[in-house]
Order: sequence, then C-alpha cells, then structure tokens
Amino acid sequence: MINSSANPDDAEVAIAAARAGADVVRNLYGRRLTRIDKGAGDFATAADVEAEKTIIGVIRAARPDDAVLGEEGGRQGAADAVRQWLVDPLCGTLNYAVGNMLVAVNVALRNGAAAVADPFSGKVFFTGGESAWVRHDGGDARLAPTSATRLVDVNLDPPFPSAPGFRAVDLLAHPEFVKRFRPRVVSTTLALAWVAAGKRAAYVTDGGDLSESVHFAAGIAVCRAAGCVVTGVDGAPIGQAGRGLVVAADAETHGLLMSMIRSRS
Repeated sequence: MINSSANPDDAEVAIAAARAGADVVRNLYGRRLTRIDKGAGDFATAADVEAEKTIIGVIRAARPDDAVLGEEGGRQGAADAVRQWLVDPLCGTLNYAVGNMLVAVNVALRNGAAAVADPFSGKVFFTGGESAWVRHDGGDARLAPTSATRLVDVNLDPPFPSAPGFRAVDLLAHPEFVKRFRPRVVSTTLALAWVAAGKRAAYVTDGGDLSESVHFAAGIAVCRAAGCVVTGVDGAPIGQAGRGLVVAADAETHGLLMSMIRSRS
C-alpha cells in the first residue's frame, strides 16, 4: 500500500539518500573505526553513525516536515509527522568491520518509496511503489525476479523467537531443500534486493514483525514492487501478528519452502 501522502519524487529522495550513505560507507571502508557496543555481541562503527547523519541530512533537505527513524539515532522529527522514513545506514556491520564488502544501505518511506544501495557495486535497487528498478552507470533497468539460480539466502543470526518450532538451520538439512536448492548466508538484507533482481531464488529469516523494521523495510518494499511473494515464516502476511520473513521469486519456490518449514515446525 502506498502512503496517501506520497510524492512522485519520493523515490528520487530515497535514491539520493541511500547513495549518499553508500558514499560514506565506501569511503570509510578499510579504516580503523571506532566501535559503539550495543550488547550481545552487536556493535556499530563510526561508518554507521556518519552514514546515518548523511542520509538524514539528505532527507531533511528534501522533506523537512517528515520524521525519521534511524538504526543509530532513533526517532527524529515531529511526533505527529504524517510520514516517516526508516533508515538502516549500514546493514552488515559485522561483515564491514572485518573487510567483507557484503553490506547494504537501506532507506524507506513507511508504506512508500524505498531504496537499497550496494556501496561497492554502485547499484541502487529502488521502488516508487508500483514497480522496482535498479540504477547503475546512469541507467535504470526493471527488476525481474526468477528462481533460476536456485540459491536461497538463509539468515542464521540470532535471535530465534520461533524456536524450537522453526529454526532456520534446520531448513538447510531438509532433504527437499538439499535436493532443490543451494544455501547462501551473507548476513545482510542486500540479499532481499538480490531476490528482486533474480540473483537469488529466495530469502528466509526468523524474527517478529519485520514490516516496519529499519533493517528490512526497504528490501521488502523493493521485493513486493518487483512481484515477489512475501510472507512470514508461518505463511501469513507480514505485519504485527507476523513472524519472520519468506521472500521468494515466484509462487512455486515460495510453496516449496513453506512446505519444508511446516514439516519442521
């Protein structure tokens, strides 16, 4: 559903903000960066913080009346703002900190435009709400999901709220999964954009309501606009009562994965 207050240019704001954040992430890559401990083994780096500041600066300049919810800085802007942007300035911080380039910069208007930037390929996956595209080298190409690769990204990071009923690691050992798919674990929501782009057949993660998560909102929006099948691990629509996420390039792949998940639950 597209925000009734959406502006046709919101997609360009999302792209500009995500690109600006990606520039920061790329420019700081490989440096010794200050770490901010978040507990339970999680942390942010100075790159996360600086990228978020830069992204918010772009949004503020273009949409001064909108609120922002950032991974690092929390909520900013008027409490009664009709529109809110969800910002994850560096998804894949642990990858980034050890020199792994598999990261994403996520910017999404709640129920509206969204962009996922890959800082190292220069690609930006985006949607204005009705279709999904990738911008690269000055041109836009429409995203076309396909399950042809048979590659499925499975998020194995904690927490595991659905265990023991559902554990992502169990899915990897399912005989039908082994027969039909090949697993990948990249530990970043960039994998969601890859499903929309046909680079992955599906993506699976446990969790609670991820529909308005700063980590997942942009990727979910791009996948939906591209025509992917998007549900929780229980097969229900994602939302307040939802659990986790199963995003598949097509209904057949989604059905196969759901049958495996249910057989393990």
